[in-house]
Amino acid sequence: MPTPRPVPVPGTYLRSPIGLGRATVSLLGLVIATDLFAVYADLVLYDVTGDLMNGATGGAATGRLDDAETLNSVAGGVQSVALLLCVIVYLCWFWRVRANAGVFAPQAQSMKPGWAIGGWFVPIVSLWYPRRITRDIWDASSPVGARRSYVLVNAWWTLWLLSLLGDRLGTVDYGKADAADQMHSGAYQSMISDGLDIAAGVLAILLVLRLTRMQNEKALAGPGAAPVGV
Repeated sequence: MPTPRPVPVPGTYLRSPIGLGRATVSLLGLVIATDLFAVYADLVLYDVTGDLMNGATGGAATGRLDDAETLNSVAGGVQSVALLLCVIVYLCWFWRVRANAGVFAPQAQSMKPGWAIGGWFVPIVSLWYPRRITRDIWDASSPVGARRSYVLVNAWWTLWLLSLLGDRLGTVDYGKADAADQMHSGAYQSMISDGLDIAAGVLAILLVLRLTRMQNEKALAGPGAAPVGV
């Protein structure tokens, strides 16, 4: 006897996540590129402050430090712009795949649709709500009867939280920096944070590609009762 397909919630319909998925992947790639630039800027500052700690003095050393701090400021600026653009598009994609998940398997969604956006911004709950919603979307988007694994989801979320923690520690350390050794330590913390962010970004790309593909394939394989929009 064939397995009955879930009944869509009245008034909802599927919409293709492919366009938003591609845009999100592109912007995640841009964020990774700016993080790589930031790592280079951190390395420059780390090298300069290391020389100052070893006794380098004079106008040349001061000029190198000024240049390194300027480079770090530029890197921080482009990182912020890229991240803002990525967040906007990523949330649009996330809302889209959450809406589709509500059509595929409404009973599998443990949270209301509004949390797909609000869950990222509400303090405390933002530490686990987005991951929970992503798992619900994953369950709804998986082929019927397929074995489910959350390795990718869990790895991405762990690295994301670690990158946030590293960024916070690096920001506090650098913000207090008024000597070469403190700036040296702050640059090291920033390199670690940016490296974690790059790793989290790579896994985020894989997650977006996987969920987008799963939803597209499930929509194409399903009955024509729920039309796929553009």
